[in-house]
Order: sequence, then C-alpha cells, then structure tokens
Amino acid sequence: MRLAFLSTVAVFLSAAAPAVAAGADPTAGARLAKETCSSCHAVGADTAAQSPDSKAPRFIDVAKMPSTTELSLKVFLRSSHRNMPNFILTPEEIDGVAAYILGLNKK
Repeated sequence: MRLAFLSTVAVFLSAAAPAVAAGADPTAGARLAKETCSSCHAVGADTAAQSPDSKAPRFIDVAKMPSTTELSLKVFLRSSHRNMPNFILTPEEIDGVAAYILGLNKK
C-alpha cells in the first residue's frame, strides 16, 4: 500500500515538474550567451567549434553531461566561480540561458 502511494506521488511530481521553467526564453538565453559568454565558451550547437579559452567547456558539452539538469544549471548560474567573471543575472536571464543550454542536448 505504501509503495503504491509513493509510486503515485513520484509519477505526479515528475509529471508536474516541467523540463524547463515555464516562460523560459531559450532565444533570449542564446542571445545573452553569445553576448556575454562567447568570449570564453563555444556557446553554439556546432560540435566542431572550440572554446576561445581552452579551460572553458563548450556549452554543447555541458548540455550533454548526465549531471546537467535545469536545477544544476540554475544553481551554477547563481553561484560565483573562481575561474569565471562574477556575472549577476536576473531570474529571467538564468531561465533563458538554462533553457538554451538544455536545448543544445536535443540538437
């Protein structure tokens, strides 16, 4: 009985949680990535492109990592990092960049 209840809750929660935040604009995320991130990262879907900074991962590689989820991207984009500029993005910008990166995995 308890297992059936937990299974039902898990199915409900997975159906209720969207893959990407509602209203996230991947087009705006792509534009922001090109304007802000492309000086270090390869931000496009081209699998042959190399990042200008060899230490900066390509966004397509980030998208294909098993650990990359909407939540992991949002946490990363809200945190400062030693080897990156300290960008402060709005919640909408974070949603857009996360949606854009996640969309690269589908190409």
